[in-house]
Amino acid sequence: MVTSRCRGAPGLRAEDGAGRIARRRLREFIIHLMVYFAAMLLLVPVSLVLSGRPWFLLPLVGWGAPLALHAAWAMGLWGAARN
Repeated sequence: MVTSRCRGAPGLRAEDGAGRIARRRLREFIIHLMVYFAAMLLLVPVSLVLSGRPWFLLPLVGWGAPLALHAAWAMGLWGAARN
């Protein structure tokens, strides 16, 4: 059993690769979150300027719900990590 602390995530230990998996899940979620915000930064002004209607709400909620599920998965709320 390895007891050294993982560099990138305080409080995580590198036991059986669990820390490595948790860091990878967090990194993947952060990338997903950045892409979501970038897309919303583009869609909101385009929606309001071109049509004046808030059609950006559909992708905001439609993509936001799976993003929330991805956040829960990244936090490890569903079972043990397999990868």
